[in-house]
Amino acid sequence: MKNGVNGVALGVFVFFFLAVTVLGFLAARWRRPDNEHSLDEWGLGGRSFGTWVTWFLLGGDLYTAYTFVAVPAAVYAAGAAGFFAVPYTILVYPLIFTFLPRLWSVSHRHGYVTTSDFVRGRFGSKGLSLAVAVTGILATMPYIALQLVGIQAVLDVLGVGGGAHANWFVKDLPLFIAFGVLAAYTYSSGLRAPALIAFVKDSLIYIVIAVAIIYIPIKLGGFGSVFAKAGAKFTAAGAGGLVPAPAGQWTYATLALGSALALFMYPHSITATLSSKSREVIRRNTTLLPLYSLMLGLLALLGFMAIAAGVKVTNGQLAIPQLFEDMFPAWFAGVAFAAIGIGALVPAAIMSIAAANLFTRNIYRDFIKPDATPAQETRVSKLVSLLVKVGALVFVLTMDKTVAINFQLLGGIWILQTFPALVGGLFTRWFHRWALLAGWAVGMIYGTLAAYGVASPTQAHFGGSSKEIPGIGEIGYIGLTAFVLNVVVTVVLTFALKAFKAPEGVDETSPADYTADAGDPGVQAELPPATAAPAH
Repeated sequence: MKNGVNGVALGVFVFFFLAVTVLGFLAARWRRPDNEHSLDEWGLGGRSFGTWVTWFLLGGDLYTAYTFVAVPAAVYAAGAAGFFAVPYTILVYPLIFTFLPRLWSVSHRHGYVTTSDFVRGRFGSKGLSLAVAVTGILATMPYIALQLVGIQAVLDVLGVGGGAHANWFVKDLPLFIAFGVLAAYTYSSGLRAPALIAFVKDSLIYIVIAVAIIYIPIKLGGFGSVFAKAGAKFTAAGAGGLVPAPAGQWTYATLALGSALALFMYPHSITATLSSKSREVIRRNTTLLPLYSLMLGLLALLGFMAIAAGVKVTNGQLAIPQLFEDMFPAWFAGVAFAAIGIGALVPAAIMSIAAANLFTRNIYRDFIKPDATPAQETRVSKLVSLLVKVGALVFVLTMDKTVAINFQLLGGIWILQTFPALVGGLFTRWFHRWALLAGWAVGMIYGTLAAYGVASPTQAHFGGSSKEIPGIGEIGYIGLTAFVLNVVVTVVLTFALKAFKAPEGVDETSPADYTADAGDPGVQAELPPATAAPAH
């Protein structure tokens, strides 16, 4: 790492940061509604976004600063095994093509703002809805923290913050400033802020990757030289070269499949989806989003380039920012750092909004204040979005960064356990609500205990997300094993509960709701609790 502050790169970074800050506050005036005091407006952008806004919003939501930093960092550390993110983002789009339009339709028909709203309405169970909401909030918190870790990595390479020996306040002051700006414009503009900023973020990322994939290999002697040097490093380390050993193939495959199933269970993914103005917008986006997977594949190659360039860092998360500083002119390094920094702000904003919506709709309104007005819901959601970001900031400042990453992996295990209730409920109501709750509990308990038992060279617990699969003997993704147990328990208990004629909740949806579009009769906006359909 170079000594001192990279003044030119810092100047470019600050310019773009200020530009998106202005955009974030101006977003409050973008498509301003007559009545902005509802979660439909603040938390879902008025459900008004078209194909391109949704595409940029979902891209900004799913392909985060963590993606930009961690995926090539995984390749830098582990070779081709780090490419698991590429097949899982390819697998996920045909999957969501089958169920996201149905979720959009039923949510618009009934004014659902969160996945827990749908689960409550579909199965008539506030308990199951609460389980989905709590899981979503828990899984989202470390994800937000990792966006702040991404900003911190850029600031470290830029040399700002007073150095390693500065007092904690001076060292973290730039992060405090970034956090304050994020919190302010999210509170003011809601989902419209990240939607508008996502245009800048994604444009910068595409420019940086397009330049990097051409410019850096030329400086390093071509792709042949890049792969040769990377292969030599892994061979010398006893890793068998670029391709993972056969023993790692189960881990690779199960991690890719489990991650694909989990990606659109995250609350922020659904929040961006429900902000679309029509069912057709969702269908178009599931066909357009694979373009980001092409970008991700090229991005992952930067890990090999960092090896070939001789980048040496003690924290793997710094490998790609350091590569940019070493290889690019200072001004373009600033552009690259801005892409990573803004790539953290967009998803962090959406994630905090999504977590706040879950708390407001499925904890505050369902259990604390059932007669809350839309204005009260919006006010509570704004405040909770601030608290969520404060929690993430405290998490980053008080815990080791490795711990933050491992808790994000644990969040992936947890969020996958909501799949049977959400996706299963979109296609059938055969599952019994109590069976779904029991299956969720088994998956959560097994996944947490199994992850707790995984050690790493630096941690005694929560050292990874892979462990031996019971009955198979191969090392695989814990989340997928927990998911299989979840489904087995749900199916077996459903047969048993139906045999004993256990009471089932009332389904407030109808078959026509799942194919309804925005202009169809009966599609309703968000209603005050006093007039909305009963939740049973």
